[in-house]
Amino acid sequence: MPMIWINCGRGATTEGRPSEGRLSSPSPVASRALFPLLLLFAGACGTKPAPERPPVSVSVATAERGAAPYTISSNGIVEPMQTVAIQSQVGGVLTAVRFKEGDEVKAGDVLFVIDPRPFKAALDQAVAALARDQAQAESAQRDADRYAALVQKDYVTKSQADQALANAAAQRAVVEADKAAVDNARFNLENATITAPITGKTGSLQVKQGNLVKVGSPPPLVVINQIHPILVHFTVPDRELPNFLKYGAGLPLKVRVTPRGDVTAEQGLLNFTDNAVDSTTGTLMLKAHFDNSDGRLWPGQFVTVVVELYVDQDAVLVPNAAVQVGQDGPFVYVVTRENKAEMRGVTPGRVVGDRTVIAKGLDVGSTVVTDGHSRLTPNAKVAIETNPTSDKPPNGAKLGGP
Repeated sequence: MPMIWINCGRGATTEGRPSEGRLSSPSPVASRALFPLLLLFAGACGTKPAPERPPVSVSVATAERGAAPYTISSNGIVEPMQTVAIQSQVGGVLTAVRFKEGDEVKAGDVLFVIDPRPFKAALDQAVAALARDQAQAESAQRDADRYAALVQKDYVTKSQADQALANAAAQRAVVEADKAAVDNARFNLENATITAPITGKTGSLQVKQGNLVKVGSPPPLVVINQIHPILVHFTVPDRELPNFLKYGAGLPLKVRVTPRGDVTAEQGLLNFTDNAVDSTTGTLMLKAHFDNSDGRLWPGQFVTVVVELYVDQDAVLVPNAAVQVGQDGPFVYVVTRENKAEMRGVTPGRVVGDRTVIAKGLDVGSTVVTDGHSRLTPNAKVAIETNPTSDKPPNGAKLGGP
């Protein structure tokens, strides 16, 4: 009896050799005997079901309700609260410098001493002149009093009495002029010692000891910047003006600044809003006040500024990585109770640190995919990755979603 081959999809062959889609006809007796076997082999050649896709490994997090501050970011420049350029009000030789460049000085500290001897001599001279003229004024006044009594008895003429009175008045005027000269001499002597008008940090010293100092001549002797507290000025687009007027009408707005190359922010309060918008740039200038007790902010420094206008206490928040953008717009993958990934369109809002506000399309408590999006398709089975030391999903996620 010839050997019959069952070639699924091509037919049967004989002679131990396959044929191209052709079935040879055995004898009728053999056909009846082999018919059950043919049915068995033919059943084995039926279509097999496709194997089920393995679950996609993903990381998840839970959509939570939390506080989402509305903030505005800008670039700012640090400026001192006060700046004073020290100039001498008297001329002379600089005999002493009582500080070092870069020192912190307090208001009233002695900074410079100019040779006081010429000013002391001028003061002594003015005081002596005052004493002389006061004595003359007193004598002239006594004469005026005597002439006033004598004119009543006709011992002197009225003209002589008037002359004595005028002399007394002139001497009083001389005394007043002498007093002004004394005050001016004392002022010059006091200004021979130059003190700090404010508390702050000194800059570079422009005039050294032994040099001749002239009144008001540039450059200044030294510049003092007050850096405790300190200001930061920055600008925001004029479209934000209504928000500043609305939310800044009560308590001062909170402001955070971060120096370049740093990660720790300084906390301060908004204390100045300019009274006009710059029409050339379309921006509004503002200033914030900082204690700067640790001296991290420095005049002229560039900083990143964040102003907090208000806080939405009931925002729906998800990690930034959960929000994806497709052809139909932003979406997230939500893990259902059946461990399947459901694509859900959302309306994302502002970004708050490492989380994004979802304004529409997602409920609190939904489990969203944060990693593994590239391997997902809608309704794909998922396997949630767990932390190595915990059997719970990361970020406290719960399986399933509304």
